[in-house]
Amino acid sequence: METMEQPTRQQIARWRKYLANERAEAAVYRELARKKKGEERDILLKLADAESRHEQYWQEKLGEYVGMPQKPDLNTQFMGWMAKNFGSVFTLALMQSAESRTPYLDDEDASEQLAADERVHAEVVRGLAIQGREKISGSFRAAVFGANDGLVSNLALVIGVMGSGAPTSTLLLTGVSGLLAGALSMAAGEYVSVKSQGELLEASRPAAPATQLAGELDVDANELALIYRARGMSHDEAEAKAQTVFHVLQERTAAADASSHAHAEPAVEEEKSHGIIGEAWSAALSSFCFFATGALIPIIPFIFGMDVLPGAIVAIVLVSLALMTTGGITGLISGKPPLLRALRQLAIGLGAAGITYLLGLLFA
Repeated sequence: METMEQPTRQQIARWRKYLANERAEAAVYRELARKKKGEERDILLKLADAESRHEQYWQEKLGEYVGMPQKPDLNTQFMGWMAKNFGSVFTLALMQSAESRTPYLDDEDASEQLAADERVHAEVVRGLAIQGREKISGSFRAAVFGANDGLVSNLALVIGVMGSGAPTSTLLLTGVSGLLAGALSMAAGEYVSVKSQGELLEASRPAAPATQLAGELDVDANELALIYRARGMSHDEAEAKAQTVFHVLQERTAAADASSHAHAEPAVEEEKSHGIIGEAWSAALSSFCFFATGALIPIIPFIFGMDVLPGAIVAIVLVSLALMTTGGITGLISGKPPLLRALRQLAIGLGAAGITYLLGLLFA
């Protein structure tokens, strides 16, 4: 009869940590499922069940060495806190990253099934996270990136002017000018972008009167097919589509009220036109507010009358914290490690400020 080899202290410690992490991850998925309904809830519960099976694996592996329950690692604890206090988008982004970095791939004590499960879990979580990102990607990304632009550009502007030896009043004036100029520029650009996109889509939309005249066309020389060919259909597809439309319109009764279509069409056009203008103004206002919020932070110390040097130090500290926050959020949304993205954003922002400061010294 074979005797089982006793695990080493290192193995016992590692297995206990695995056990604690699996138990905590199962709790995270159940907490997320509690806030969901339908298919997404079912998927999250099944992931929790899988983590519980992994927990059972390490319990059996430890046997008499299972010991008292331990705390999971800090990353897993943080995910549990996120699951309880924030939406699933950020938590799932962290879980996606954690599942992708599973240690089971390089650990001989973990079964091949465990490693395979973790790889599958990463893809499942990725799919759930993508759905969540799509729901918030537009407005939320605009907010984060708009604020980030304001932070970096206005800090660089203020620090650059400071390098030239300008007094506090000049720094404040420069910062306020940079805030207004940048925010107005962002708003104008966003307005033009949305408006132009709407106009482009409107220009690409087929005009209704073209198809309404199909009933008057010659069936043997039906030029309606040219419309569909111009939209990219092949010759045969366009001919088939045109014939279908032609016959449908031919079968309409003469009692159809053509005037109602004539009156309804302008109303639809007007409604769409107002919708595009409304979206453009909304996008412009949002961009203005997001940029202005970020650009305000570097000038807060000077608004309160601080001297140049201490004010600059406070501004750099405030902007650094804000940059790390926006960078971390960007990382979470993108499914990347938030700390690395936070540090990258910090380096970019302070690097830009450092360059402008050196340029300011040249003109001092």
